[in-house]
Amino acid sequence: MSAAAIMPWLNQLVAVLLALLAAPLFVGWVNQCRAWLGNRTAPPLWQPYLAIRKLFIKEAVLAEHASSLFRFAPYAVFGTMICAAAIIPSLATSLPFSNAADAIALVGLLATARVFISLAAMDVGTAFGTLGARREMMVGFLAEPALLMVIFLASLISSSTALPAISDSLATQQLALHPSLAFTAVAFLLVLLAENARIPVDNPATHLELTMIHEALLLEYSARHLALMEWAAALKLFNYTCIGFALFAPWGIGTAAASPLSLLAAWPILALKLLLAGVGLALIETLSAKLRVFRAPEFLATAFLFAVLGILVHLLLGA
Repeated sequence: MSAAAIMPWLNQLVAVLLALLAAPLFVGWVNQCRAWLGNRTAPPLWQPYLAIRKLFIKEAVLAEHASSLFRFAPYAVFGTMICAAAIIPSLATSLPFSNAADAIALVGLLATARVFISLAAMDVGTAFGTLGARREMMVGFLAEPALLMVIFLASLISSSTALPAISDSLATQQLALHPSLAFTAVAFLLVLLAENARIPVDNPATHLELTMIHEALLLEYSARHLALMEWAAALKLFNYTCIGFALFAPWGIGTAAASPLSLLAAWPILALKLLLAGVGLALIETLSAKLRVFRAPEFLATAFLFAVLGILVHLLLGA
């Protein structure tokens, strides 16, 4: 087997392993930046790893009326996030698994994880689980159209719905200002905040029952099931961040014709992007106030309008 044939599969393996290992580290970096900006003592960078390890060695306790769906959901959500990571170009665009799904199917994968976690939250029949599931589905119902509009604009520019092909096309184009991409970048940022339960839509550090969304879905989980859910949440944030890099900052990602040396150079570039993204995300959360739950539709409607405005700018002005 030639090196040219092995290289895409090696890229695929490295991309999945990178997502698994770097996702908790990225969450730890965001938490550190939030603590520093809030003038508080920052937790260790590896704190998410310690929390996941501690949960894995504990004994699971299940609710009395939990069905098999409740036990299966963490594995389904975690597996779905791994599949999503396999088709998102983080280091290189030559990913064999990406041929099986385009960016629209990627949105479907993320929606599948949301359905499983919401059904599991309602399965036990507690008030807070059902409340969190309804809020989660409301956020997803409003965020997915905006995300699809963002992907639709990128596909118009690159003439493809495959995320690696979109990244490849945007990375090789002549450097220029695209107002349409600027509008959709704002829309994507708003969707990222909402979909990952970040301020101003949700607060990942809160335990106030009447305001939390994501944490309400996990109240009945413990031990390995909770560890998988928390790891999947970190993977989701990492995946969304890498989608943003592929659409709006594809420079440094190895193209299909890239040499192994250029792929090695993609590592420090991705690390730098993640460092800057973590600082930016923490800064937004520090400067923003938590919205009331009933203001979340307005927040996501704004994201949809920005995405539609970007498409109109592209179609009417070609910019």
